[in-house]
Amino acid sequence: MEPLRLVVRLGLPDVWIGAGLLRNTVWDALSGLSPGSNPPGDIDVIWFDALAPEAADMAIEARLHAVRPDLPWSVRNQARMAVRNGDVPYADARDAVAHWPETATAIAARWTGDALEIMAPHGLDDLLACRLRPTPHFAASAAKRAIFAERIRVKRWAARWPGLSVAAELP
Repeated sequence: MEPLRLVVRLGLPDVWIGAGLLRNTVWDALSGLSPGSNPPGDIDVIWFDALAPEAADMAIEARLHAVRPDLPWSVRNQARMAVRNGDVPYADARDAVAHWPETATAIAARWTGDALEIMAPHGLDDLLACRLRPTPHFAASAAKRAIFAERIRVKRWAARWPGLSVAAELP
């Protein structure tokens, strides 16, 4: 909760924490592992502002590191990520998250000040079933399916969570 509370205080438009921090926390709990058994490589802070300069990400990341230097912050304005990923421009943070590789990773959360808000464009079923499946965007082409398969191999998720299953529609 602390990273979520820190991020909301930044006052950024359409700001969320997504991907590995949430996925790993859920999969650790569902696998009976202690919290933090599989920490993510970074804490993905996403936001969306089509007019913000590229340097804004580094400045925001520096602000977060100043408050919690022990956390691996990674800040990315999703308005610019479509170009990097070879996609059509994203409409907002939700659209960007919908384009992430795995359904179980395509999740984000934010603290509203009163409650936790979850964004899961592809639902929560795969996350809660400990199942890896490509998002429709990554299932749509052989090149994207290959990236999905390589992520599974490199990240060694099956070794970290032995109950994890991989959907049959892999290349």
